[in-house]
Amino acid sequence: MRALVDTSVLVRYLTGDPPDLAELAAGVLDHTAGLLIPHMVLAETAYVLTSVYGVEREAVVDHLVDLLQKENIDTLGGGKELAIRALLLCRPSGRVSFVDALVWAAAHSSGVRRVYTLDGRFPADGLELGPQAPR
Repeated sequence: MRALVDTSVLVRYLTGDPPDLAELAAGVLDHTAGLLIPHMVLAETAYVLTSVYGVEREAVVDHLVDLLQKENIDTLGGGKELAIRALLLCRPSGRVSFVDALVWAAAHSSGVRRVYTLDGRFPADGLELGPQAPR
């Protein structure tokens, strides 16, 4: 059986806060087969960890990449490998947002090669962006 995982489970698992809910989250993420994490949940989790918990961007990326490498977890809305590549685009700096990186992954996984954006920070790797925004 496949099941979706929401942000609350990821945040509790990754923060250990509060301990009783973190234990329940670990039971799900460590011992349940067929889990799917939507890209929007990855983005929201990254936001909560950086904004609410003050976790450094690099650590957030590392934790999410480690989570996605678990055999019982896949992503919904594009391949796991593309989601990991997208998250790694965010790691070096604050230039690329988590959501933009996951939109980048969605474009690649769907075969769409053109993205309309006015955000000069949007990752262009392998995509055609338009209209031209200042970079």
